[in-house]
Amino acid sequence: MDFQIAVLAGDGIGPEVTAQGANVLETVGRVFGHNFRLEYGDVGGISIDNHGTPLLPEVSDLAASADAVLFGAVGGPKWDDPSASVRPEDGLLELRTRLGVFANIRPVKVYPWLLDASSLKPSVIEGVDLVVVRELTGGLYYAQPKGRHETDQGWTAVDTMRYSEGELERILRVGFELAQGRRHKLTSVDKANVLECSRLWRQTANRLAPEYPDVELEHALVDSCTMHLIQRPVEFDVIVAENTFGDILSDETSVLAGSMGLLPSASLSGVPMPGRRTSGFYEPIHGTAPDIAGRDIANPIGSILSVALLLRYSLGLTEEAVGVEKAVDDVLSAGHRTVDISNAGASSVGTQELGKRITDALESSR
Repeated sequence: MDFQIAVLAGDGIGPEVTAQGANVLETVGRVFGHNFRLEYGDVGGISIDNHGTPLLPEVSDLAASADAVLFGAVGGPKWDDPSASVRPEDGLLELRTRLGVFANIRPVKVYPWLLDASSLKPSVIEGVDLVVVRELTGGLYYAQPKGRHETDQGWTAVDTMRYSEGELERILRVGFELAQGRRHKLTSVDKANVLECSRLWRQTANRLAPEYPDVELEHALVDSCTMHLIQRPVEFDVIVAENTFGDILSDETSVLAGSMGLLPSASLSGVPMPGRRTSGFYEPIHGTAPDIAGRDIANPIGSILSVALLLRYSLGLTEEAVGVEKAVDDVLSAGHRTVDISNAGASSVGTQELGKRITDALESSR
């Protein structure tokens, strides 16, 4: 089969880890007999430097016409001026809007051989296998009014949280559908004791629940959820939350896995269901990490596992996705590590070497 993939590596360690994800895609093509046409474009800070804008119209068009987008990361101190008229992150937000991706899916798996990589006790995190579903296009990050203005009493700022029932229903359905394919438990996170948006959120979740009788729905206030994720994370299956809460919770879960470098994400434009392909935007959850850029020490696994999600959700290639995930498992279980997850005193390999070991494992599995 033939697929077009837009590769937008961005800034910092983005190009380094995305290169390993692209290598895995090309290896999948050789092993399973597919043709992946990888087309590259600038985005973020590098696009500002090269073109004066964080996202060129032709790069936006490339992303919109592709079967899926493999993304790196954008931003960094070089462009971190609050008074700047354009910022690298503007390109990312514009892409999300253009592609209509509203559901950010972040799986978190604690590998048995990496129990000591986390700062938490092994007895707390052993067996953790959960998914955070974050609403991506509404709430505080997008709603109007938004801005700052000066008054006689000084500067004031406003951000607005706004959601429609339709927006809430579609993201909650993603949570219910994923739970049906996993352990049949959905934790809906809100702040219904304070926020009107959260009260509508909880009301919508309760309205949808009878359509999914095999899924256990529980409600959790966001503050208590953050605590329980550290105290008893193994009890969670699928967590669904609005934009701001989901952003915070999904980053918190990186502590469970041991490193943000391990975690992938998928941003989807539709509800994932068996037999249904949906356009998507795939990226590791980490940022640009400019302090380690160019040193060949960044962990590429988040990008590589994002490729597995790309294969599964946007291309419908489940066997190939499982093959990539197994190759990662095999390499980690054999003791190969980047520095962020290596044991004290243990040797580590670089970004390119770990990526090569994963592609080698994928090729040798067939």
